[in-house]
Amino acid sequence: MATTYSFLDITATFTDNNGDAISLGYGAGTAKEGLTVEMLDDKSKLDIGSDGTPMHSLRASNAARVMVRLLKTSPTNNYLSVVYGVQRLSPALWGQNAISVRDILQGDVLSAAAVAFSRQPVITYAEDATMNEWSFLCGSLDELLGIGIPDLSVL
Repeated sequence: MATTYSFLDITATFTDNNGDAISLGYGAGTAKEGLTVEMLDDKSKLDIGSDGTPMHSLRASNAARVMVRLLKTSPTNNYLSVVYGVQRLSPALWGQNAISVRDILQGDVLSAAAVAFSRQPVITYAEDATMNEWSFLCGSLDELLGIGIPDLSVL
């Protein structure tokens, strides 16, 4: 069982509608704040009746948000900016992307489909360089956290 975590083991890829891939993980100029994957909706809603009886509603949504934080100087900003610029001009291209994230050492596998840019990052020009936060909305997310056994097949 792996007892160590390192961003060195994170592979993340943005794949556009043409099948072109952009690395978002280790080596892509990712800021120390890294990547965040979160579900947009709760999976359950709990209602309590007037007599105290609970009722759970299981929700079908697997929609998610992926936030990728890149250093201001990362060339990956340009790659994403070019794809954004092309896709925003055509509804036929919008929302046709995919994002995959893997933690090779832990065995985590996350796959997002029907991915669209949420917006362009906020750009700050200041005395000290900042990061660019790219936000993506995902129509569905499949997530399986590993058991800490390295997936050596991806090396």
